[in-house]
Amino acid sequence: MLVKPLIPPGSISLYEQIILYADNLIHLAWGRFVTTASYVASVDQRIYWLYLLTSTLLAGYVYLRTTQNSGPSARGFAQFLFPRQIWHNPSAWLDVRYFFFHQIVARIYIYGGFLTLVIHLTQTFIPIQTSPGTPLNPGWTGVLFIFVLVVLNDLMSYGIHYLQHKIPVLWEFHKVHHSLEVMHPLSNYREHPVDNLAYAVGTGMVYGSGYALSGWWLGYRPEMPQVLGLGVLMFAFNILGYNLRHSHVWLRWPGAWATVFASPAHHQVHHSCHPDHVDKNFAFMFPAWDVIFNTYCMPQTNRDIRFGLSTNDKVEYSSCLQLYFRPFAQLMTRRRIPFPPQR
Repeated sequence: MLVKPLIPPGSISLYEQIILYADNLIHLAWGRFVTTASYVASVDQRIYWLYLLTSTLLAGYVYLRTTQNSGPSARGFAQFLFPRQIWHNPSAWLDVRYFFFHQIVARIYIYGGFLTLVIHLTQTFIPIQTSPGTPLNPGWTGVLFIFVLVVLNDLMSYGIHYLQHKIPVLWEFHKVHHSLEVMHPLSNYREHPVDNLAYAVGTGMVYGSGYALSGWWLGYRPEMPQVLGLGVLMFAFNILGYNLRHSHVWLRWPGAWATVFASPAHHQVHHSCHPDHVDKNFAFMFPAWDVIFNTYCMPQTNRDIRFGLSTNDKVEYSSCLQLYFRPFAQLMTRRRIPFPPQR
């Protein structure tokens, strides 16, 4: 992404400075738009074409199981994947608009520099000292270390997610993600920048300190074995139906596997406003955290799953600007925010 260099203020007029600044913003926003539109070709993005393909295949498996008696068909499968009740709902199209809006506006500031800054500052306090010529991943010790780091990061994500539901101020921002009434893969991106900021700080601290400590203890920086340039655990998580997490397709892993690796159903329960499902399933990758901290819930069917906010917490989110600014308005107009948040 090319951004024109700044010109000293005294060399051009104020009007020319404003035009140049606006031109730089347009170039930056356009470059971000192109990057966002190419997510489907980026292996580190959730909507990478291969993850969408495997999610479609898993959805096909669910479709075949649910239509054994009535007889499956290509048209029936298309209607199963794209039901009218979802795409006739304004919430679905708001997610499409917000996907581009949020990725262009917020990610420039949060993931364009802030996460890198957190990691850099953490490593500054715990300097990395590696031996010259030492390979980054010399053996199973390094693999084990990075696996533990991923597990600790997942625990950090669980903790942040839990606090977002329990601390009223944080819930006002996290409520944006729970305001969706229907879900499809782009619904994953309906997040408030404050939420992104919280995760950026948490994961930046874990990985920054982890890599720094690895240099101190091991003398090198280990790396997770990779598939297509992505860590094998994250690749497995994405390829095993990640895009069904935010969808109407109910897929849960059988037996004890449901507590080992998060299934799409695990996260759908989290989004449900049914009283039995509220404040359940906070884990991101490993549901064991939910089991340990007694927040695990996995029904056999999705009969009681209802997406959206409960009637006790109903506010309107019908535009991109409302998704951004309504949380601030809610905080400013409330003299006393109930603790814990009422849902």
